[in-house]
Amino acid sequence: MSTDDKRIREFAYQIWESEGKPEGQEARHWEMARKLAEAEALAPKKPAKAAASKPAAGKTLNGKASDNKVAAPKAKTKPAAASAVIPPGEKSVKKPRAARKPPAV
Repeated sequence: MSTDDKRIREFAYQIWESEGKPEGQEARHWEMARKLAEAEALAPKKPAKAAASKPAAGKTLNGKASDNKVAAPKAKTKPAAASAVIPPGEKSVKKPRAARKPPAV
């Protein structure tokens, strides 16, 4: 079995599991998996981050040295807590709000 066939088999299995392991859908899952593997093979490979992101040492496009500093990347925000995710078909339970104070007169 080639690596392509193994990858298609892995994709087909993942699709089958994600759909709740239905019976009689093998051909459809296999075709979907084949298309995914084909697209994956055609996708351009990501270059190494270190080599691709570093500019030439201290020179700008016009060849002069620059004093500009590159800003550090911003920190990513944390994903939502798993407890906040509500599965489809289930209603969310809202907490009652606290009573507001009347405006000062």
